[in-house]
Amino acid sequence: MDISLAKTFLEIVRSGSFIAASEKLHVTQTTVTARIHNLEGQLGCKLFIRNRSGANLTSDGEKFIEHATKMVQIWESAKRDLPLPSGAQQIIKIGAEISLWSPLMLQWLNELEIQNNQTAVRAEIGERRSLMEKLEHGALDIIVVHQPEYWPGVQVEQILEEKLIFVSSVKSPTPYIYVDWGEHFTEQHNLALPDLAKSKLTITLGPLALHYILENGGSGYFRTRVVEHHIKAGLLEASKEYPEFTFPAYVLYRKNDASFYESQIKALFHACNVKSEWS
Repeated sequence: MDISLAKTFLEIVRSGSFIAASEKLHVTQTTVTARIHNLEGQLGCKLFIRNRSGANLTSDGEKFIEHATKMVQIWESAKRDLPLPSGAQQIIKIGAEISLWSPLMLQWLNELEIQNNQTAVRAEIGERRSLMEKLEHGALDIIVVHQPEYWPGVQVEQILEEKLIFVSSVKSPTPYIYVDWGEHFTEQHNLALPDLAKSKLTITLGPLALHYILENGGSGYFRTRVVEHHIKAGLLEASKEYPEFTFPAYVLYRKNDASFYESQIKALFHACNVKSEWS
């Protein structure tokens, strides 16, 4: 498989010219030109229009970006997965959002009992949109996210019912820290609390925002499972004056693979019931 053609095409798109792409790929400009001519010959269409300022995509070139990206991702995934580890007959690739790694992903891995079966596991932590794209392209088999996207052929099941609640440090309720819990939360938050829509401090990682508040004082929205032990310890106070927002977690996988992943998905549901401190 000559994936170098797709990689060369994508590098030209990123860098904007054949010359810049050749420097990035550490090959001659002649090689880059030959690869694109080869690719255009196989596809039967023109991908670039070259000019003094660089290389502009044709309409066919625009359409080929998605296909080229998928080709490279699938190839890289195949290289990671093969050959299978010693003693394994199959490999399963699972992923979860950053906010779900502790303790859910750890509990899930424990439930899978990797050492006692013939299935190898590749676990990945990442951003929601990236996880969704990898599931769509086959680079991941099962993912766990808070805000799923729906498309034909993908099974979506809720695994956890979670809420985002307003809490304040006992040291001081100010300043208000805006924690970015995603697009859906932003829409709900700004509609219900327009006066808090703009904050001097915005943090995209919940654990970082929580540690900041515990050390410096302040308030913000956090997951109930994460803050409950801090509330019991007398470090935080929950306020009923502010609205709560739903923040459930979902598992996604391809419907055609449901029977193949049955034991792994069952292990995930078991992991959700394990009592452990969330962070």
